[in-house]
Amino acid sequence: MSTDAIVLLKEEHQEIRKAFRAFERAGENAHVRKGQLVDRIIELLTAHTYIENEVMYPRIRELLPDLEDDVLESYEEHHVADVLVMELASMKPTDERFDAKTTVLIENVEHHMDEEEQEWFPQVRAGLGRKPLQEIGAELIRKREQAPTRPSQLKALKNAIKAVTA
Repeated sequence: MSTDAIVLLKEEHQEIRKAFRAFERAGENAHVRKGQLVDRIIELLTAHTYIENEVMYPRIRELLPDLEDDVLESYEEHHVADVLVMELASMKPTDERFDAKTTVLIENVEHHMDEEEQEWFPQVRAGLGRKPLQEIGAELIRKREQAPTRPSQLKALKNAIKAVTA
């Protein structure tokens, strides 16, 4: 298994896209199946955005200051995804806007992943090289082990961190 940060994140992107395709293929009246698929999407996205926000983005800001604007844009794209994920987590698959909200989430996240893979990752790879990317990848793996998989866990984790650092 590679510990290259970009390879690891692209593998997660593939898993997320697979869950998106399954949702899109589920059909109009497959409420139970769509609910299960959205639960999986929520788990994948919550953990993925967490490790990128906690490890990848801060390290890139530190090591490649020229990519600051890209990192800030990525934080904002994650924020939009997090809001949609939180809303979906509190919805039922039979809710009128469930499918529409999931579709908007998919469109936004796919745009973000495409941008990362086609524009940002090549710049990061060129700017850092192999060894730093392996070190960041190892950090991603460690952080992934404690990553929340539900928005409620993420909120609780942030509150606990605030309490400890206050």
